[in-house]
Amino acid sequence: MKKIFVTGGAGFLGFSTAKRLLETGHQVVAIDNLNPYYSVKLKEARLAILKQYSACQFERVDLMEKKKIEEIFAWFKPECVIHFAAQAGVRYSLTNPYSYVESNVSGMVPILESCRKYGVYHFLLASSSSVYGMNRQIPFKVSDPADHPVSIYAATKKAAELIAHAYSHLFSIPISCMRFFTVYGPWGRPDMAYYKFAQSIFLNKSIDVYGEGKLKRDYTYVDDVVEAIIRLMDRAPQRQRESEIDGMNPSVSTAPFRIHNIGNRQPAEVIDLVKLIEKYMGKKATIHYLPIPPGDVELTYADTSTLEKEIGYAPTTSLEEGICRFVEWFLKEGYLF
Repeated sequence: MKKIFVTGGAGFLGFSTAKRLLETGHQVVAIDNLNPYYSVKLKEARLAILKQYSACQFERVDLMEKKKIEEIFAWFKPECVIHFAAQAGVRYSLTNPYSYVESNVSGMVPILESCRKYGVYHFLLASSSSVYGMNRQIPFKVSDPADHPVSIYAATKKAAELIAHAYSHLFSIPISCMRFFTVYGPWGRPDMAYYKFAQSIFLNKSIDVYGEGKLKRDYTYVDDVVEAIIRLMDRAPQRQRESEIDGMNPSVSTAPFRIHNIGNRQPAEVIDLVKLIEKYMGKKATIHYLPIPPGDVELTYADTSTLEKEIGYAPTTSLEEGICRFVEWFLKEGYLF
């Protein structure tokens, strides 16, 4: 049994990971500020499931409440920290940039400072495929530069990775950055396309589809992502000698720091996603086509070779299987949120 500190514990990935950790016998302290960016009712429903486990403790804490965070570290003494808490959403960042800088950049520092003071075996940072921005190399490799983000959200995620590397280098904190590729599934986020499509189709409303439905995303099922996180948790990076690394590869360092892509390696067009939701809901969508909005990219596609080498695993759930599971959950209770 390990003591795991999970930030963003009421969020989609924070909840899903915490639940798996509790099911496998670990002790979890989860924090979240329950912000209203999307349904607080959904977040509370996730927390209600976590609270059924005696080994789980939830604290309503904002990332900027430095004293409260340090107090939790002082009494809990976590061995591992999994940092999911962040302001999500590419398009929302166009109109609310301050919340992204505060949550995704400034908000990470109190967590890292507590890791520095109390010591942790491993700090895992939730990052995003959006950091690849204008990258034109296909598939996206962790060795590719990620210096030209096309959204404020992506820029804050890249900034978080850079700050994490500095802490790893200066204070020998083992850190793994996990770049997630369009995670979906039961208990997901209602602001994401697949969930919004399902809600609108269910309510007989039209759906907005950008770029004629030809935008491609590397949709990655949530259980596959959680499996990768659990396996990475026990694989804390080690320092490497300068002679052992390629100085042009930004994913490795002389610091105990690594970057991994976590994606399904099978990009699909958005229109194919819509067709699968139609198939399993048994209803046709009324589609309203719109131009590609600022901040969106045309394609995401993960190269997961470093992840496979590190943990012997990569996501495998097909989009059809994953959407089938999501719609089954949605028709049972997801539509309520």
